[in-house]
Amino acid sequence: MGNVLTTVKRFLANKNTVTILGVILAVLVLYVGYNYRVKQATTPVTVPYAKQELSSRTLITADMIGYMEVSSSVVKNSKNLITNANQLINNYVAFGTTIPANSMFYTSQVLKEEEFPDSGLANIPNGYAPYSLSVDLHTTYANSIYPGNYIDLYFSAVDDQGLVMYGKFIESIEVQAVKDSKGQPVFETTAETRTPAELLFYVPNDMYELLYKAGLISGSNIKIVPVPRNASYSVNPGATRITSDAIIQFIESKSVTIPQNAATQTTNEGTNTENNDTTNDNNTNNNNDVE
Repeated sequence: MGNVLTTVKRFLANKNTVTILGVILAVLVLYVGYNYRVKQATTPVTVPYAKQELSSRTLITADMIGYMEVSSSVVKNSKNLITNANQLINNYVAFGTTIPANSMFYTSQVLKEEEFPDSGLANIPNGYAPYSLSVDLHTTYANSIYPGNYIDLYFSAVDDQGLVMYGKFIESIEVQAVKDSKGQPVFETTAETRTPAELLFYVPNDMYELLYKAGLISGSNIKIVPVPRNASYSVNPGATRITSDAIIQFIESKSVTIPQNAATQTTNEGTNTENNDTTNDNNTNNNNDVE
């Protein structure tokens, strides 16, 4: 027994032996650590996916959701990936988003009902009024005007001498919404093609009145034409303003401005007339009594 212990001590005291044992131990640590990491990275995790294509504003129900297994590394590398179906059921596909069939869900694609954005004309500033401009695929430059873009409005007409009028009317207007003939947002989904029918925006009240009057004038072939601007225009668009006094004069010459206090004046005039009639009647009766 003593000889065995002596032999072991001599073996361990040998520098070459210690080196070999250190290398073996290091290899074992690396092997175990590598296997652990590989196992962690490849361990399957169950995540929900869309069984069908889901368009914008779709209410997500349980029957629209399937489940698949992916490696845990996919989940780790996709921080926005939804792994729990409870985050989906009874929520909605986000505005302007389409989730393809067989696609996993991400937090940016899903909204609660209360998180939906307001209508494009829901927050109208004081002193402004909403206006809907009729358009088509041609006047929107092949569907190239988007919500958030800035446009100018050009005015087209034929004057009383039969001469063509065309020029910039109002500049620096932010488009709030682009909708089709059914009132659906044109760019809400890519699952279907929607044709623009109206641009929605708001302008100061005086400009709104001019635009509305222009739309009511007959016989002058009046058209209001939207013209999009470049990206730098949207960065510093400036205030919405009228750029042509001549166009104002043309519209005003074919319309009547109704004073805001017209109803009050009419009421007062009626009251005064009634008072005068009463006074006259009383005077007549008095005269008869004297006779």
